[in-house]
Amino acid sequence: MSGGKFRIITNGILAENPTFVQCIGLCPTLAVTTSVANGLGMGIAATFVLVASNIVISLLRKIVPDEVRIPIFIVVIAGFVTVIEFMMKGFAPELNKSLGIFIPLIVVNCIILARAEAFASKNGVFASALDGIGMGLGFTIALMFLGAIREVFGAGTLLGNPVVSFEPALLIVLAPGGFIVLGCCMGAFRAIQARAAKMKGLAATPAEARPMGCGSCVMAKFCKKDADSCEEAKS
Repeated sequence: MSGGKFRIITNGILAENPTFVQCIGLCPTLAVTTSVANGLGMGIAATFVLVASNIVISLLRKIVPDEVRIPIFIVVIAGFVTVIEFMMKGFAPELNKSLGIFIPLIVVNCIILARAEAFASKNGVFASALDGIGMGLGFTIALMFLGAIREVFGAGTLLGNPVVSFEPALLIVLAPGGFIVLGCCMGAFRAIQARAAKMKGLAATPAEARPMGCGSCVMAKFCKKDADSCEEAKS
């Protein structure tokens, strides 16, 4: 695999991590990360939908009229969400029950639609598949990491096994605790990024100037900022 193709994968894990950098898909992130198992299950489901929908949308990109592309994207995504939901009901019913409504809601997950609009509709099949893998891995790793922290400190277990001797803080597995843990992890992730850039002698790059910054946003073409205003903001 060439460096450019490999960079597409690492982009979703590090530079443009959907959870810690782009801050999208936070609703399921906060809801399902009460345990590692739930985070892994949601991550696998989202990755499957990302890769499969990216491939199909890339194949259709030249024949889909711009005026109806979003409804078609949603139909494609909904089809794969239905597939993964049936698979989870058949092979992992307990996990499916635990994740509940958040499996069907993958259809409207910002990560899925954003990658369909910003990447798959503009790139080839192989690159789109790699983008789905990278973004899916980044999302899954973030969910598992958050799930591990919340499960250990909120329930005193890891993968259902007791691992701590102190009294767990129930707040951590509740919604307020989810916001606190997510905020701390986001801050730590960005601090590590900044430190790594400084060690390499690189300045922190504004989002607008990144190779996949504004261009990776599903709302970019509807944004009121044009190229001139972006240049003014930089100066």
